[in-house]
Amino acid sequence: MTSIVPLRAAIGVATTLIAASLASAARADDASPWQRDGHSAVRLVAGSRSGAVLLGGIAFQLQPGWKTYWRVPGDSGVPPRFDFSKSDNVEAVTVMWPAPLKFDDGAGGHSIGYRDQIVLPLRIVAKAADKPVTLRAEINYAVCEKLCIPVEARAELGFNSVASTEDANLRAALDTVPKPANIGDPNPLTIRDVKREGNKVVVDVVAPADARNINLFVEGPTPDWALPIPAPVHHSPPDVKRFSFELEGLPPGAKPDGAALKFTLVGPDRSYEFNTNLE
Repeated sequence: MTSIVPLRAAIGVATTLIAASLASAARADDASPWQRDGHSAVRLVAGSRSGAVLLGGIAFQLQPGWKTYWRVPGDSGVPPRFDFSKSDNVEAVTVMWPAPLKFDDGAGGHSIGYRDQIVLPLRIVAKAADKPVTLRAEINYAVCEKLCIPVEARAELGFNSVASTEDANLRAALDTVPKPANIGDPNPLTIRDVKREGNKVVVDVVAPADARNINLFVEGPTPDWALPIPAPVHHSPPDVKRFSFELEGLPPGAKPDGAALKFTLVGPDRSYEFNTNLE
């Protein structure tokens, strides 16, 4: 039996299919294909194209129970490494890091990183605002459950969309990046004071009384500093959550006097970065 479809209905169906196809193509243009290994996947995403400064991202998906690492991995782990040097019409790329989590590393210490899904926002500066931009990334990272597995991936993406379908996801990722702050700022969550006591550094944090899961991380002036994760001090002064760490993990010949330290303070719903010089 042969069915006859009215011309108007056929045109309507065809229009719907074309629109869906175009929408699917637009979505595909805003993200590179997932590069998958046994326990994770990674891809590039592109924000809207406007001017010489573009917003993009590196998106990770991790299997349940697996994690990957922050720019400082903690007591164990491997930080991700990114190479954008083969990109076209790209002057510079800055990776922005959402607030991380702290994990038991299974060896008596802690690692710092992410689980489930995470997008690292990218600030991309084009050499010429009126020319095409193609971002090419070599991505090296590790995924860990009980053991760590290194992963190497390559991804490529052009920035073409005037209005990207990834804009909302990228804005959400930007909201999780710690905000710049100064020691002593009157925020509900803040660092009140940093002081040195011999070979130990003591950091006093102010947080809402009902706040839980407050974490503090510290970085030295260069990546070869491997300072310990600040640990909570159980007997803190009233209205203060005190943390401390030993001045260990310095590179050979480095002195802590005047060293530029970066603290990342992470609360349940907000996070901040503080830069200070150690007295």
